[in-house]
Amino acid sequence: MQKSTAFLTDHYELTMVRAALGSGTARRRSVFELFGRKLPDGRRYGVVAGVGRALDAIEAFHFTDAQLNFLIEHHIADEALAQYLRTYRFTGDVWGYPEGEIYFPGSPLLVVEAPFAEACLLETVLLSIYNYDAAVASAASRMTFVADGRPCIEMGSRRTNEWAAVAAARAAYVAGFASTSNLEAGRRYGVPTAGTAAHSFTMLHDTEEAAFAAQLAALGENTTLLVDTYDVAEAVRTGVRLTQGRLGAVRLDSGDLAQMATDVRAMLDSLGATATRIVVTSDLDEWQIAALRSAPVDGYGVGTSLVTGSGAPTCALVYKLVARATTDDPGAVIEPVAKKSANKTSIGGRKFALRRLGSNGRAEAEVIGIGTPPANDGNDRPLLVELMRGGVVVGRETLQEARARHVRSRTELPLAALKMSKGEPAIPSIMLDPHGTETVNPFEPRS
Repeated sequence: MQKSTAFLTDHYELTMVRAALGSGTARRRSVFELFGRKLPDGRRYGVVAGVGRALDAIEAFHFTDAQLNFLIEHHIADEALAQYLRTYRFTGDVWGYPEGEIYFPGSPLLVVEAPFAEACLLETVLLSIYNYDAAVASAASRMTFVADGRPCIEMGSRRTNEWAAVAAARAAYVAGFASTSNLEAGRRYGVPTAGTAAHSFTMLHDTEEAAFAAQLAALGENTTLLVDTYDVAEAVRTGVRLTQGRLGAVRLDSGDLAQMATDVRAMLDSLGATATRIVVTSDLDEWQIAALRSAPVDGYGVGTSLVTGSGAPTCALVYKLVARATTDDPGAVIEPVAKKSANKTSIGGRKFALRRLGSNGRAEAEVIGIGTPPANDGNDRPLLVELMRGGVVVGRETLQEARARHVRSRTELPLAALKMSKGEPAIPSIMLDPHGTETVNPFEPRS
């Protein structure tokens, strides 16, 4: 079992459980849902990521003796709460959108059904995982699409928290990135790793040729040489000469990348190094990658923009109670409840969702049933899968499965969804009441 995740939470979760234990409501069967009221400004779709990490976090959510002592010593827990937490294990059921899936406003990304206290305690850790991982994956999806099959390398470890960097590498891989520079992501999640060298390595040596020779001796001719420390043209000639035209790749990290790539490609070809690839880095984002599509670039290294969600570092996902029983009786009827706060509305009742597809296989709408599953007209695709049953994970997947799902899901979208310009969600979210009648959807943009 991994290290306890119980303290990756907010104080107020424990405040609520302590009070609920006192009022006798802590064990009422409840349904919480994790969703977004809207997409980040101008985004046309979002990408679900972090599902596997969330399942790991739920499994590891237990309180150690040291944690319990802290809670008691700081008067956060009384004896009743401490006793409850001492034996806490999640025993509920979880459904959700699988990893790599596309989502829209109102999509029920995660549905948690369990006694109130069990589900309440998970709020913070689930939101912290989904909000960050989905933000990175959503940005990564746009980048890999405009890269048009050319590999993207995640290189953002030095631009975010050290553990967020690991999560970012995993999320980027789900959304199509080919590799990461982060070794922990490689060890923990099996994400392929890649790395070249920095300018400091070149400057360490007396000459650039000596630095290149050392790198080639250590890593072989298929390595990537950084060629813009001093004079790019001279560095390219040196790399080609040392490998007799068999150099794997060169990296450009500054200047006018489109022009430099064009000039370097011409030079490589003239020197007979026609198979040598060109990789570009330097604060790239999806717009710059799109602008480089016509340049002779073979791969992109992306850092800061990726790990900060390319301007949308959080998806503003929330976790709300949407139904609860009126008594502790396991057979008690679960009734819808909803928050009515201005601009922070939730919709009562458990949700079910499917992607409505047209005859051409393109997505036309996100159809969300309230209380009952919406009717499938024959070729629609159900979106929720079972993730946990009775506290046991039943829906764990590999990252390869998530990567493949993301490609399929993105391919379903209308072509307008893949534009880089700002716009409304690519398809509408349609809410259906228990009778199958379309109802007002407060999450749908209104003109």
